[in-house]
Amino acid sequence: MQAGEQGGREGARLSELSANEVEELVVKLAKEGNPPGKIGIIMRDQHAVPDIKRATGKSVRRILEIHSLTPGLPDDLANIIRKAVKLHGHLARNPRDLGCKRALEMTESKIIRLARCYKREGVLPPNWRYDRDRAALLVRA
Repeated sequence: MQAGEQGGREGARLSELSANEVEELVVKLAKEGNPPGKIGIIMRDQHAVPDIKRATGKSVRRILEIHSLTPGLPDDLANIIRKAVKLHGHLARNPRDLGCKRALEMTESKIIRLARCYKREGVLPPNWRYDRDRAALLVRA
């Protein structure tokens, strides 16, 4: 670190957008069908907003909650379910693939653990359950 520099995240603002403009862009991108993770990447790459929470004081998920635009499943859970659907399809075509069977068991275990955490935090309803047969419908893989 050079003389006169301060550590931490307090840097020069890269974006000339106000907090309200950033929030409006986040809502617009969500209405176009972008998930929260992709919204952050688009804001960083195309609008020079490196950190939405620092720019607005609210996270992307919180902004979407305020405007009633939250996706049905959190991104990480949807991605893991999508992976399980692909593994299940592969296992249906290749029933003797024991490595895939083990990977599917481990992936479904992750889904159950993550769902338990989201139920505790109130993100998922308390009666939500992972069902292998309905998983493809949940994520539209």
